[in-house]
Amino acid sequence: MSNYHIKNLEEYFQVYRKSVQNPENFWGEIAEENFLWRKTWDKVLEYDLSKPEVSWFKGAKLNITENCIDRHLFSRGEKTAIIFEPNDPSEKAQHITYNELHERVCKFANVLKNQGVKKGDRVCIYLPMIPELAVSVLACARIGAIHSVVFAGFSASALATRINDCDCKIVISSDGSFRGSKSIDLKGIVDEALKSCDGVSSVLVAKRTNTEVQMKEGCDVWLQPLLDEASSNCPAEMMDAEDPLFILYTSGSTGKPKGMVHTTAGYMVYSAYTFKNVFQYREADVYWCTADIGWITGHSYIVYGPLANGATTVMFEGVPSYPNHGRFWEIVEKHKITQFYTAPTAIRALAKEKIDFVEKHDLSSLKVLGTVGEPINEEAWHWYNDAIGHQKCPIVDTWWQTETGGIMISPIPYATPAIPTFATLPLPGIQPALMDENGKELEGNQVSGRLCIKFPWPAMARTIWGNHERYRETYFSTFENSYFTGDGALRNSTGFYRITGRVDDVIIVSGHNLGTAPIEDAINEHPAVAESAIVGFPHEVKGNALYGYVILKESGESRNQDNLRKEINQMISDRIGPIAKLDKIQFTSGLPKTRSGKIMRRILRKIASKDIKDLGDTSTLLNPEVVQEIIDNAL
Repeated sequence: MSNYHIKNLEEYFQVYRKSVQNPENFWGEIAEENFLWRKTWDKVLEYDLSKPEVSWFKGAKLNITENCIDRHLFSRGEKTAIIFEPNDPSEKAQHITYNELHERVCKFANVLKNQGVKKGDRVCIYLPMIPELAVSVLACARIGAIHSVVFAGFSASALATRINDCDCKIVISSDGSFRGSKSIDLKGIVDEALKSCDGVSSVLVAKRTNTEVQMKEGCDVWLQPLLDEASSNCPAEMMDAEDPLFILYTSGSTGKPKGMVHTTAGYMVYSAYTFKNVFQYREADVYWCTADIGWITGHSYIVYGPLANGATTVMFEGVPSYPNHGRFWEIVEKHKITQFYTAPTAIRALAKEKIDFVEKHDLSSLKVLGTVGEPINEEAWHWYNDAIGHQKCPIVDTWWQTETGGIMISPIPYATPAIPTFATLPLPGIQPALMDENGKELEGNQVSGRLCIKFPWPAMARTIWGNHERYRETYFSTFENSYFTGDGALRNSTGFYRITGRVDDVIIVSGHNLGTAPIEDAINEHPAVAESAIVGFPHEVKGNALYGYVILKESGESRNQDNLRKEINQMISDRIGPIAKLDKIQFTSGLPKTRSGKIMRRILRKIASKDIKDLGDTSTLLNPEVVQEIIDNAL
């Protein structure tokens, strides 16, 4: 149907108009004509954003795995659903057909049932990028269990926080993981985490690295023997449209991580629809998103969106630099990738290397290039366009969030003109607004403000697990009846959007959203530290890096500063994970504070960015003299 696959700019405007003028008809038609329902809905949409309460496809019954797997078996049973490309290029890639995926998901689902997992139970998945990760996600969905995938780079402490927050019944992990030339002891991290998790009844352990691990009797079970014995017949549980499908944790600017809850029907419809349009997927294409399934990008655009469209989707276990910086391009050539979706961080890192790594590979299969995680800078955009796309592949610079469930603002290839650094136009059904700080909507073009969405869309998160008030407060209290994204944006003279960055205390480092508060909490636990403040500063590969200003207690002032820096970063690594380590740590006698005691991060950001021409009025600070001291000692 024409709404489902937009082919040119004129069609985009027609479809967009329809989606905004009559959202219920628009989404109702797409849902009815493109998906499998056990029972259709009584009402497409019911909402009240002041509470906020949102229901899409109210009363409908379905199972998302029937849409991602079962319905393809008749016409696409022998088509490859997932290509698994291992970390080590000498290890053979796996091609898993839709028939095989169906069998593996059913077996895994039966294993979960035999472990006592029921509809509504939470299952924590802490796995590397191996087929068991995609299979376990789908197995949970098959039986109505709620999956909570935790990125396998998080520390034991971060894992335990997430397991306890949503009261997970079981954990699925592996003996270890490969990452470039390293192997990581995942089982050891799980064991450490479970010392503070009383609710976990069992741990299912997949074999990947074949390393010796401690198996705790009565709790730890090897996965493969259970799969071998399990039946491959597992009818899909009938789910309500608004039943939770998964919980995924995202960093907040304050407090513990937020468990965003995504429900079944709206998420399915939106992730599938956006996948089809943003990547212009066709039947014989081979699509590759380089993200990890531990993030929302992997949920929506490695697993659910592609499989709901009967696509062939690639799962990559490794890193872009191993065994050399040509690894991405070698895989593109090997599997004849047609759509390639990666992070600006990876592009910037690869652009710094010799062009030979690119030129020795045939990239002629590529049709669409995408970026995700942060706005792409102009230099990286041009390198991507020239060196990888040979100026023939549209680049989709996609803006969205864990909370939004799917891509919100993005070019549509061959329809939307691309402008470097611009996410361009909202996708059908998305109604963005720019607000000034007083909550007034800025009309017209050539304006910049805080980016909000003023009408519900099907894939929006419905709540924060166990804390609806925090959900309301975080996203719906700043601007009345609007979802506040936390991002700033500008709208140019033609109405195209450019995301200008976070306006709260969340810093995007290598595409990962890192809240400053949890990192500061970790630093402040060091016995020599009195207080700390974290800001971001521009970094040519990561986009932003972290700069820490640390006040030491008297006992710490005589210590070796380099050793202290190492210890502080080790504490961050232990509490949160290596992704949150600081690039620079400056010791200082004080931090610039207002008379009410608030740290003036604006000033710290400018100093960290070496932009000290205009620090604004510092005379009203409680301690203005400290600013010069910080400038004099800046790293």
